[in-house]
This record gives sequence, structure tokens and C-alpha cells, in this order.
Amino acid sequence: MSRKVSVTGSGILLAIIGVVLFSAKAVMVKMAYSYGIDHLTLLLFRMVFAFPFYLLIAMLSKPLYPKEIRTKDYLWIVFFGFIGYYLASLFDFMGLQHIKAGLERIILFIYPTIVVLLSWFIFGKKITKLQILAIIVTYVGVFIIFWDEVGVDENTILLGGFLIFLSAFTYASYLVGSGWLIPKFGVLQFTSYAMIVSTICLVVHYLFVNGFRLSSYPKEVYLLGLAMAIFSTLVPSFLVSAAINRLGASTFSIFGSLGPISTIILAFFFLDETISLVQIFGMLVVIAGVMLVSRIKV
Repeated sequence: MSRKVSVTGSGILLAIIGVVLFSAKAVMVKMAYSYGIDHLTLLLFRMVFAFPFYLLIAMLSKPLYPKEIRTKDYLWIVFFGFIGYYLASLFDFMGLQHIKAGLERIILFIYPTIVVLLSWFIFGKKITKLQILAIIVTYVGVFIIFWDEVGVDENTILLGGFLIFLSAFTYASYLVGSGWLIPKFGVLQFTSYAMIVSTICLVVHYLFVNGFRLSSYPKEVYLLGLAMAIFSTLVPSFLVSAAINRLGASTFSIFGSLGPISTIILAFFFLDETISLVQIFGMLVVIAGVMLVSRIKV
């Protein structure tokens, strides 16, 4: 009994720390933008700094079922690494140039609803009436938040929101499509391979746009890039995996709702961002809808 309580307690702690670290990424991105860096260079710093760690993990880890892995599975990893980490991250960093960090996290938080819709559209999985209601509630919450925000700069807010939605959509596509590969490779190896692919894609993108020219930035930019790579990418990815292993996906989804809240709190202290009572209400509606979808589909 005490062992079970200990495992649950450690799982809760890992879940909270992992979610908070993940949510800090948007705040660090906004802080880096204040130094005049562009989204592509900043994303390059984040991925390149994390690259050696994922390369080492890929080399040291072993696939769970190597006999079941085919050549085409590696091609699928290239595809999912492209959409799931390269495109999703690119859209996210682009969107953060236009909207608040707190708003970004709330929009990204809707990805479980997109997973349900894609699973229905691609694989024909049934959607219950309760799931439909939960999805409607979620998007009503997003609409409430946007309605209160667009008065500031409508075109900029809508563009940023659309880019963040594309980030959520590509990440959800990655989750839906890659589910059958993870049991073959294992979480560590599959994630590492996908991150390596996304880094290569990003380097090619950067070289195509900027060539070999790399501008010089204040040391704070490089420190923020390193912090994003370690504390908002590498470390939380393993903490969340460990938490899900201890608590289960259903229980972990409850702690996932801390993401938007922690981002808003961090943005308030480090970016002086504010949020209205209407937006707080919309955020609670979004969290309620997403949690309901998450609880239903597991």
C-alpha cells in the first residue's frame, strides 16, 4: 500500500513539474523576441542545443521489438518528425510573434479535441454525443477568449491564433499517425529519432533562407535558447513520460490542465501580460471541454 502511494505521489510531482516546464517555453520565446531575434533563428538555437542529447539517447536506446521494424517504418518516422516537431514548432514560434504567451498555451491545449476529430475522419472511430458536446464547449471557450482579445489588433491576433492552431493541428496529426510506431521503437527511441529528423529539417530550412550567415545576439538569447532546449524540451518530455507511466494517461490529463494556468502566471510575472475576467472564464471553459474529451477517449 505504501509503495503504491509512493509511486502515485512521485507521479503527481513529476506531472506537475513536467507540465510547468513545458508551459514555460512560450514565456522564454517571448523574452527572447525582445532582443530582436527572428523566429527561425530562435527555433534553430532551441533544436540545435537539444540535438546532442537526443542523438545520444537514440544511440544508447534499443527498439522494443526490432524484428517488427521494417524499412518503411523509418520513412514514416521521417514524415512524422517533419510534421510533429518541425512544422508544429515552426508554426508555434511564428504565432508567438503575434499573440500573448498565455493565449498561445490555451490554443495549443485544444489538441486532444483535434486528435478525436482526426481519428474519426481518418480511421472512422466513432464520436459519442458527449464527445461532440465537449468539443463544442472547448471551441466556445476559445471563441470567448478571442472575442475579448481581437479589439486590440484584430489582424495580428487572428493571424497569430491561426498559426498556433496549425501548430496544434500538426502535433495532433503526429499523435494520431505515429501511435502504431511507438510500440515498435519505444518512447525514448521514437521521440529521439523524430527530434533528430526535425532538427535536420530546420537546419536545411535555415540554410535555404539565411545561408551560413548567423547573426550575433546578446548572451541572454543563447542562454534562453539553451534553457528552452534543456528545461522546456528535453527534461519535461521524459518527466511527462514517467508521470504517465505511474499515473496513467487518464489521471495525467487532469494535471495537463495546469499548462495554460502556469503559462498565464509565468507570463504575468516575467512578461507583464494581463488577462481579463472574460478570458479567465473562457480559459476555464476550454479546460473543462478538453478534460472531458480526454477522460472520454481513454
